[in-house]
Amino acid sequence: MSDTTSAAVLGTGTMGAPMARNLARAGLSVRAWNRSRAKAEPLAAHGVTVTDTPAEAVRDADVVLTMLHDGPAALEVMRAAAPGLRPGTLWAQVSTAGLEGLGELAGFAREYDLVLVDAPVLGTRQPAEEGQLTVLAAGPEDVRDRLAPVFDAIGTRTVWVGDDGTAGAATRLKLVLNSWVLAVTHGTAEALALAEGLGVDPADFLDAVAGGPLDMGYLRAKSALLLEGALTPPSFATATAEKDARLIVAAGESAGVRLDVAAAGAQRFRRAVEQGHGEEDMIASYFASFDGSDGRGAEEH
Repeated sequence: MSDTTSAAVLGTGTMGAPMARNLARAGLSVRAWNRSRAKAEPLAAHGVTVTDTPAEAVRDADVVLTMLHDGPAALEVMRAAAPGLRPGTLWAQVSTAGLEGLGELAGFAREYDLVLVDAPVLGTRQPAEEGQLTVLAAGPEDVRDRLAPVFDAIGTRTVWVGDDGTAGAATRLKLVLNSWVLAVTHGTAEALALAEGLGVDPADFLDAVAGGPLDMGYLRAKSALLLEGALTPPSFATATAEKDARLIVAAGESAGVRLDVAAAGAQRFRRAVEQGHGEEDMIASYFASFDGSDGRGAEEH
């Protein structure tokens, strides 16, 4: 039986805040830190102790979770947390850090004698809120029972793909999954943009594929967000998607795999960010099909 009773959450944004709430709801003692303390303060109403520094958050925690923008951000925050860490601390790195980023984090774990578990999560804002994420995890078998109360609180399923948290098996799987998610997002965005340009009613497009092999829940969900103008708060922000797309392309290059669609997708996301859609849902890729900040016909969506 696990003796894990406390957790520290570093980064309480779109994903980290609901993780912290769900951990507290599951009965764990939770301390949380965020770069902007004001964004973390609402967690206090859910029994989470909000701290001023990462070092305060991690002190004596059984498990430390990092949910930050990327590998460099996670490394910066963990260096700030170092005074509060003790040898043997269990560190679940749940951000999407990419292969290079994870390598740097693994080096930090070795430097401070931490047990690193590579554990990026699959899911967006709503599954995070509901504790229904899928945790992709790689780490030593002898720590899995200790992690069970944490992973069970934030997700409905944990997929273990390796016993070495520094080798990146879970991160590699997450990049493959994200490559598919982003491709479907762009496909949806471009189909709707083409419909706009050709004067096709989006409802006719969606009706034509309904119930067939070309239909899917993700197409429906993302189309609804765009057509209803419900891009904020984002389920998955365009700026974060652009970062993940770059990590996917870099991973492909490191493996000698050319990813033309992913590379073009990263450019689309970048254009959407430059148009001012960085903090909107990533279906804002739609706007990259048009010149200007709002996109042709954007007022209709």
